[in-house]
Amino acid sequence: MTQDQKKKMFILMVNMFIAIGSFGIIIPILPAYLISIGQGGKAAGLMLSIFAGAQLIMSPIAGKWADKYGRRVMIIAGLSVLALSMFVFYFSDSIGVLYLSRVIGGVGAALLVPAIFAYVADITTMDQRAKGNSLISASMSLGIVIGPGIGGFLADFGLKMPLLVSAIVGVFAVVFSAFMLKESRVAKVDAPLKKPEPMVIEIAQSVKKPYFIPLVITLVMSFGLMAYESVLGLFVDNQFGASPKDIAVMVTSTGIISVIIQVFAVDRVVRRFGENAVLNIFLGVAALGFLLSIIAPSYILFFGVTMIIFLATSILRPVLTTLISKLAGEEQGFAMGMNNAYMSIGNVLGPLLAGVLYDVQILYPFILGLIVLAGTMFLSMKWKSPRETVV
Repeated sequence: MTQDQKKKMFILMVNMFIAIGSFGIIIPILPAYLISIGQGGKAAGLMLSIFAGAQLIMSPIAGKWADKYGRRVMIIAGLSVLALSMFVFYFSDSIGVLYLSRVIGGVGAALLVPAIFAYVADITTMDQRAKGNSLISASMSLGIVIGPGIGGFLADFGLKMPLLVSAIVGVFAVVFSAFMLKESRVAKVDAPLKKPEPMVIEIAQSVKKPYFIPLVITLVMSFGLMAYESVLGLFVDNQFGASPKDIAVMVTSTGIISVIIQVFAVDRVVRRFGENAVLNIFLGVAALGFLLSIIAPSYILFFGVTMIIFLATSILRPVLTTLISKLAGEEQGFAMGMNNAYMSIGNVLGPLLAGVLYDVQILYPFILGLIVLAGTMFLSMKWKSPRETVV
């Protein structure tokens, strides 16, 4: 990449890191905070589902806006709305207002994420696309790792301190982007903006797109990963007597592995094997991980299996984004919006279904993940990418 490309990528990575980290920063204090206002596990689950649901509904519209008005304005708008959501969260103890803050946050994420990936598509060549997307994915993983750690540290200064710091950092991100980020594509202000279609119609339209199968794989991967993560702590505590420290070490280690893989390995793996082969291989690796998680007899072995699953998904996420981007042509915003929407569907359904199944039998979430991933791997192997005919 040129120096100008590297500068722009750095700004995008900072924005994505702040956006993801600012959400992760509240994770350590959320249970105690909800208890302090008379709420419990149901509210905690709704916080996640409401955020993902708002992101799901808004993503297709936001993707089209990124094509219409340009990437820069959508990135700045997304960061602004995310910062607003944290201020709303900080200044209220009403559960209804807190749910509203999660709706606002989901809208902000929907504005931000597709625009960032569309920006990457604008400033990279086809050969550079996998590396660019893997760097953005790495910044997401880093935010997931560092955010909760910072939140735990700040909680020593007050239960709501992480919320205030997250909001203030979000404001700095808005100012930073406003001054440092240049538009990557000329906004088509003279073109009439079509009335946004309902989400169901947007998704129905995506079925006809050449990147529909990668979108389905994105949904399944998000579903499986969120289902896995949502019961991970409960499972290792129930099965192996793992302490909170053991669980924290597991989550942090998998996050670090994700960052390393996405920064140093994804581009090389894709260049050597191609996107389609990588999809098939690592869907198989993820399915194998779910199988091994069912029979792992100890915490140490389960830890190793978890590392395998996260390694596979760390490669799959940027590869899928890259493949969708390459097949999208001139509709990068819409494609990235749908990518975000399908991912959000998985993020909503995964934890909900996994929680229900876990209460029936603690191994059922892993069995479901194995079945779904195996079926998706078969679908991926049968699919012939139009990209194979594109130079």
